[in-house]
Amino acid sequence: MLHIVIPAGGSGTRLWPLSRACHPKFLQPLSGTPASLLQSTVSRIAPVTTPEATYIVTGTAHAAAVARQLPFLPEANIIVEPSAKDSCGAIGLAAALIARRDPQALMGAFSADHIVRDERRFVECVHTGVAAAQDGRMVVFGIVPTYPETGYGYVECAGLVGTGPIRRVTRFKEKPNADQAGEYVRSGRYYWNASMFLWRVDVFLAELHRQQPALHDGLVEIAAAWDTPDRQQVTDRVWPALPRISVDVAVMEGAAAAGRVVAVPADFGWTDVGDFHALGEALTGGGDANAVIDGTGAGDAATEGVPKPPVLLEECERVVLAPRSGRVVAALGLHDVIIVDTPDVLLVCERSRAQEVKRLVNRLAADGHDAYL
Repeated sequence: MLHIVIPAGGSGTRLWPLSRACHPKFLQPLSGTPASLLQSTVSRIAPVTTPEATYIVTGTAHAAAVARQLPFLPEANIIVEPSAKDSCGAIGLAAALIARRDPQALMGAFSADHIVRDERRFVECVHTGVAAAQDGRMVVFGIVPTYPETGYGYVECAGLVGTGPIRRVTRFKEKPNADQAGEYVRSGRYYWNASMFLWRVDVFLAELHRQQPALHDGLVEIAAAWDTPDRQQVTDRVWPALPRISVDVAVMEGAAAAGRVVAVPADFGWTDVGDFHALGEALTGGGDANAVIDGTGAGDAATEGVPKPPVLLEECERVVLAPRSGRVVAALGLHDVIIVDTPDVLLVCERSRAQEVKRLVNRLAADGHDAYL
């Protein structure tokens, strides 16, 4: 049985004002279909697991919305974090809970807010990773880079492991500058780090204990009380003291240095929907086409049967437009521009500065305008 854990957290500040704290990007239909990013992720992993072995880790503010979007999941499979502890807290808690049921279970971790274009190839890559994870290796899916992206982390790889496509990972690299990114892509040794992982839970927990013993012990203590009347008391006591740290930094970098990590080269058309430029590229495949992000989700009773106001783009190229205000949006002669029109916020931004949108969010927060966040 392959257990799949889907961390669903974060407010997606670089996709503001579309993504808000109360309605983050993973709950929204941003992939060109009526399904939300979360629903698309669960659908994508369905061929390799079951609803009973699918787990969503999310915050208290979003647990009810997650349950509404995924009514076929067992209620117990929606794991609610008391507060955000970055990816290692979310993934580590799920691993500890799974290990109590099956100490050598295989576990995959896939974020809720990614877009994958070739889902059949995705499944093939997962099967390749399963074989390596069964042998005790920790697997990262290395996305074959198509250009020198500076907004992603990278993994550096050495030679092949065995006769298949799997390669040994020598180290994880943080987001590079433009010159470094160009060198990485030209070398052929680097892949984008999509933070998609596979491992046996006992292998992961052993590495977590070796590198982050306090975090490991706290998560295991919470997991031991999870199905008992003491869950709330133990969680309230232990969780606040746990460090906030990503799984890449907490576990995977050190595991790679110890020779325990391998990469499955992945060419399934992956996009991290981190900002509006990346979202535009994912929806159009690049080129000069405009991307209009429809906000209607599956089963959205509020908009069903209601005619949509027209969108008018004349002599525009590479415009990313999200019309969410219910009014006509018109643009003439614009190039490489982002327009997000919501009932309370209008954002206009150059596509080249998409990653800086979070600066506006930080300014609103600093000025106390929380109602717009």
